[in-house]
Amino acid sequence: MRRQRVGARSFPLARVAGDGLVIIFALALMWGGAMVALLALKVSPVTIEGLSGYRTAYDYLAGLQPADIGTSTRLIAAISGLAATVLCGYLAWRAIPRPYLARTDLRLTVDERGIVDVHARAIERAAEIAALEHPSVVAARARYGTDDLTIDISAGRAEGLAATLQAVQQSARDSLARHELPPLPVNITLVRLERKNRRELQ
Repeated sequence: MRRQRVGARSFPLARVAGDGLVIIFALALMWGGAMVALLALKVSPVTIEGLSGYRTAYDYLAGLQPADIGTSTRLIAAISGLAATVLCGYLAWRAIPRPYLARTDLRLTVDERGIVDVHARAIERAAEIAALEHPSVVAARARYGTDDLTIDISAGRAEGLAATLQAVQQSARDSLARHELPPLPVNITLVRLERKNRRELQ
């Protein structure tokens, strides 16, 4: 079996937000490093205070007393902290790369006359057409994964679902054979049932 390429999906907004936080943190470190470098070069602390305002901010925060923090301030801090936790947690979760196997073409023959490849979408389309031939199937989506073929179907009737899935599976196998493609394990998944027929399951 040939090596298969592995891709990774991630949420674009989470990636942009993560890059933005890294840039902000890097700029803050650069600014702090620049202040330390200026102090090492014997620049006046008054000048450093004028540039950074560190001492003013430190004195203000250090001088806060419990009486200075009212109920509204506590409420705003709590809501802001909770919102930041939820937002950052969601973005962090969506920023995690999710690997998946990229589709590859199916190589049929390799000889002195050349190479014969079948595009992955052609295999998927053949399976989808075969699945849609069943009267109970209203939608079908196939995905070729080198070692198997997965078909997600939406059914229009609740009765006889097991027979429908088996029939679609056999139709897909017959379609592969009819197009002279190598036999593959065919996985059928029911992903949706028409809303007007969902009561039939009860």
